[in-house]
Amino acid sequence: MTQRISKYLNKESNPYPLAVYRIGFGLLVMFSIIRFWFNGWIESLYLEPDFHFSFLGFSWVKPIGIYTYFLFIICFTSALFVMLGYKYRIAIITLFLSFTYIELMDKTTYLNHYYLVSSLSFLMIFLPCASYFAIDSKNNTKVPKWTIDSLKLMLLIVYLYAGLAKINSDWLINAQPLKIWLKTKYTIPIIGETLLQNNYTYYVFSWGGMLYDVFIPFLLLYRRTRFFAFIMVIVFHVLTRILFPAIGMFPLIMIFSCIIFFGNSTHKKILDLLKKIFNRYNGLKEVFIPNIHKYNIKLFPLIVSVFFLWQVLIPLRSFSYPGELFWTEQGYRFSWRVMLIEKAGYTTFKIVDNSSGNSELVDNSLYLTKFQEKQMSFQPDMIIEYAHYLGDTYKKKGFEDISVYAESYVTLNGRPSQRFIDPEVDLYNEKINFKNKKWILPFKDEIKSFL
Repeated sequence: MTQRISKYLNKESNPYPLAVYRIGFGLLVMFSIIRFWFNGWIESLYLEPDFHFSFLGFSWVKPIGIYTYFLFIICFTSALFVMLGYKYRIAIITLFLSFTYIELMDKTTYLNHYYLVSSLSFLMIFLPCASYFAIDSKNNTKVPKWTIDSLKLMLLIVYLYAGLAKINSDWLINAQPLKIWLKTKYTIPIIGETLLQNNYTYYVFSWGGMLYDVFIPFLLLYRRTRFFAFIMVIVFHVLTRILFPAIGMFPLIMIFSCIIFFGNSTHKKILDLLKKIFNRYNGLKEVFIPNIHKYNIKLFPLIVSVFFLWQVLIPLRSFSYPGELFWTEQGYRFSWRVMLIEKAGYTTFKIVDNSSGNSELVDNSLYLTKFQEKQMSFQPDMIIEYAHYLGDTYKKKGFEDISVYAESYVTLNGRPSQRFIDPEVDLYNEKINFKNKKWILPFKDEIKSFL
């Protein structure tokens, strides 16, 4: 076994796929930053709110006022340098740190593809992506084959977990939540008032989405089915972008990323095309980290192995919690569960001054934006964090011996609304940690699932 591993780690390949991936990845991040900036989301999501929901252990990561714009400039510039392959190692580390900081500033904005960009940028720190067609590179450099395969493995994990998570009774038996979402798309030309109002369509989309996610990475790995599979990738993600525009950059990221499954000749043709476009390109001198191949082969495989162990195990942490995952959402994030639930809630809070007996109902709009309040209303970790924030705030107002109670009702995948949080539990007295949240009331139904 050791000999096989050693033999595999010593296999070499042409650097073309890494070069193409580096260029496209940098461009996509640059486009994302521009899109975020010009849509005014920096202002509305990070500067306007007085309170920001934090990821556990990262409460120190907060917007930095007007300098938050500078953080986005740093992220954009590092993505530009990654694309050019200039000072690559510094650039990709800066990109990972700046983009991840942006992602961690407010839990309200969490999306799977933000986590994917952070994961990929971290992985790319340990890959010689600037060994060809880059300012840092020598054109004839070979790279370890495992560095290219690692990007394929990352995508396989994303797709496979997304597909296995769809093997549940709500998705396959009840066609939920697609039935809810697609019914509202009646304004889409041609198909909106016909195809998307047909019950049969919901099941075709549900089963098709599950089968696509489970099998597409393997079809991409197999040379004979690769081209057909890539056409499927384009059709699938273009369709999801049309039907669900709120998913933003995710379809574009996945379509581009799947190019990595093609062979060296395809990537060489892409680079040759870029050379023709930039016909002044004659090869650029390597100026940073010489002997990049030998540098990667010794320590980096171990680090990348730990990274993938994390990617495999973290989505499984939900098994350590009791109750229905879609209801409690304990272990839901960072698990590649994509578009599986439609939840809506209504959560209000009562502050009680136990020393005086006085109480007060909280107007959430005084502390949260509409988007924050919507997300908080059905996510338990956000509910308790907000309850602690309210308790601290009312202490400053002069309340003593404070208790905070929540009146919360939530609906999941079209079911009737039911009470979500135990109204008798003082949330201000509950600790914020990774332990099971016993104050979440049991789900009055059953969702059978594989994962």
